[in-house]
Amino acid sequence: MKKELTCIICPMGCRLEADCQTAKNGSLSIRSVTGNTCPRGEKYARAELTHPERTVTSTVALQDGRYRRLPVITSAPIPKERIFDVMKEIRAVSVCAPVKIHDIIIENVCGLGVNILASRSL
Repeated sequence: MKKELTCIICPMGCRLEADCQTAKNGSLSIRSVTGNTCPRGEKYARAELTHPERTVTSTVALQDGRYRRLPVITSAPIPKERIFDVMKEIRAVSVCAPVKIHDIIIENVCGLGVNILASRSL
């Protein structure tokens, strides 16, 4: 079976085509990837089809600061299917100013081994 993707690693937006096969246990194996102009495109397609991950950016409530919200980001990509769980934890958090960039706002969010970090000093 063929799967079509657009690579999002760089601004070129290569149109990728992956030749895939579903194993008896339901897992997907990728035989080949074409259409990429660099090795990063092939790596992206393989990861996106077998275990998609995303970096999450959001904001948390900020008390005693110049602004009401503090921008935050995950310290590493998380499994795509866990985004809503992570966002639920982020929405429940409120922090007090001052906060420095890269301060840990939530440690080991959802047990994923990833922290939620401040992405700005306020």
